[in-house]
Amino acid sequence: MRKMVLAAAAIAALALVGGASAQSPIVIKFSHVVASDTPKGKAAEKFKELAEKYADGKVKVEVYPNSTLYKDKEELEALQLGAVQMLAPSNSKFGPIGVREFEVFDLPYILPDLATLRKVTDGPLGTRLLKLLEPKGMTGLAYWDNGFKQMTANRKLIAPSDYKGMKFRIQSSKVIEAQFRTLGAIPQVMAFSEVYQALQTGVVDGQENTWSNIYTQKMHEVQKYATVTNHGYIGYVVVANKKFWEGMPPDIRAACEKALKEATEYGNGQSARENDDALADIKKSGKTEILNLTQEQDAAMRKAMMPVYKEVASRVGQPLIDEFLKETGRSPMN
Repeated sequence: MRKMVLAAAAIAALALVGGASAQSPIVIKFSHVVASDTPKGKAAEKFKELAEKYADGKVKVEVYPNSTLYKDKEELEALQLGAVQMLAPSNSKFGPIGVREFEVFDLPYILPDLATLRKVTDGPLGTRLLKLLEPKGMTGLAYWDNGFKQMTANRKLIAPSDYKGMKFRIQSSKVIEAQFRTLGAIPQVMAFSEVYQALQTGVVDGQENTWSNIYTQKMHEVQKYATVTNHGYIGYVVVANKKFWEGMPPDIRAACEKALKEATEYGNGQSARENDDALADIKKSGKTEILNLTQEQDAAMRKAMMPVYKEVASRVGQPLIDEFLKETGRSPMN
């Protein structure tokens, strides 16, 4: 029944393509699972503003934040069927639909900083990864930042041994699952919208996320400690339904591409600032103690997570991991 509803929505959406006018603009439903006041949420709103402006009213962008339309597990299916036209899923989301290469972004400590990330996403490697989405009925359009992940829990997390036996919420990613199992923790896949309640009720003991996500979802109110690890990266790939995107009149698609380029620059520029502001607000709240690792403690965490690379090499692809490390120019051990 749900697929029938999605298919009906897809037919209605595709019927509008090519028939845009002042009376019937092309509607682009842009769905995402985080809050409006996050870097992704703001970038999506900026795209809406600019696309409608540059297309002279021939496009109407409807942004649906906070899983308003679809939860994490449903959104890619909705896009493939055409029930929504645009999404910005995290890199991890593509593994379950068979594009496992994007899970390379989930490897612990593989990206030392945002400048190195840009070198990857803005270069040939980033372009080649986007092309892998086309057989799945998607057009990869842009990379959006959220930022680097930190660990939170109701226990101090200083050494690898501190994670043993703890239940951690993760997004669906075999790489992230391997990361926590390597630490002796118990990973539990859970929709982003359900994390706060799960932490509050003790269904899970901890989670990993960026400062902006932690703050906007109020996770800091139900977690006693947050450890500054910067161990992983959360980023998104802006994708469109391929048939819909290619079916738009060229002038309207060009207007949307221009809008997306500017929205990407805006959103990625906001990301670091948003995370800095969120960390300051979390500190100000006094509800979560921020823990900073010493150099020795950081080195111990990096060493403890290195087996993950070998474990997932056959899934992600060792040549891709090697190419990624070559592009970043650093070992994850330093």
